[in-house]
Amino acid sequence: MKLTNLRRKIDNIDKEITALLNKRASVAKTVGRLKHRTGKDVYVPDREAEIYVNVLKKNKGPLSDNALRAIYREIMSSSLALEKSLKIAYLGPEATFTHLAAIKKFGSQVTYSPCNSITEVFREVELSRSDYGVVPIENSIEGAINHTLDMFINSDLKMCSEVLLDISHNLIGRGSIKSTKRVYSNPQVFGQCRVWLDSHLRDVELIEVSTTSRAAEIASKEKSACAIASSLAAERYALKILARDIEDSASNITRFLVIGEHAPSPTKKDKTSIMFSAKDKVGALHDMLSPFKRNKVNLTKIESRPSKRKAWEYYFFVDMLGHYQDTNVKKALKELARYSTFLKVLGSYPISY
Repeated sequence: MKLTNLRRKIDNIDKEITALLNKRASVAKTVGRLKHRTGKDVYVPDREAEIYVNVLKKNKGPLSDNALRAIYREIMSSSLALEKSLKIAYLGPEATFTHLAAIKKFGSQVTYSPCNSITEVFREVELSRSDYGVVPIENSIEGAINHTLDMFINSDLKMCSEVLLDISHNLIGRGSIKSTKRVYSNPQVFGQCRVWLDSHLRDVELIEVSTTSRAAEIASKEKSACAIASSLAAERYALKILARDIEDSASNITRFLVIGEHAPSPTKKDKTSIMFSAKDKVGALHDMLSPFKRNKVNLTKIESRPSKRKAWEYYFFVDMLGHYQDTNVKKALKELARYSTFLKVLGSYPISY
């Protein structure tokens, strides 16, 4: 078949796709009006997860699942924008990894609002100045982001979705590696690049700043300074990439949370996060974990944080498989409440892959 014929065939298919996309968008607008009348949220994480499952189940190639997922991310992002002008707060400035995670979750058709701190992200959502917030919660190498955990102690916001982002760190700057005297980055990032820094920039001053994008911004103004940040940050601040993929581990993944006012409905593949405090007695933690074993609830993470109210008093943060409305999870939490001095369900949300 001639190239011109193949191109004509593609043009005809594009015409059909465009018509179907607009037909889908019209239905989405009707859904949006119905949600508005009934007071329901525009963004529904459990429905989002259901759409991905349905689409990927029908995928017979040659498009990969990741490619199809990316396409549908933008289709759903456009639909959300038709239903309501969503505003998403995130730990900024632009081009941080949190910004990239927010785009991966919500796509390009919503409004993004950068915040100077994790505290500010929470406040923006609590005051309804933003519909949702995106914050980092843990890294596969460095562990939990304590500031985010601490915010949930007093906040009534819920974890309503999660995003897993593969992290690739780059040394970026105006000069060269040899001329570098200072390197700026987030403290978590320095922890993820220890081996490379020790091998290539052992005697260079490492200066901690709030975010990788802030590091890139500072480095763009200093000739003998560099930053460790994303390739997007290098592009945003017109910096050269001096060394790529300098993270110590190839499997460097950061988990981000979407925070909002309501937890989504069950999807059959969910995760629940809680926090609790134990009574001050021998074997207290053992007693508090035993309900999960008895009810066959699989725990995937446990972290402890000082309560900051009393010396040697701690809060425990736990992730488990299942939704808080599931029978076995509900039973485990009811038993746990009898042993704890404080118990709070932080949210149930679809598992991210």
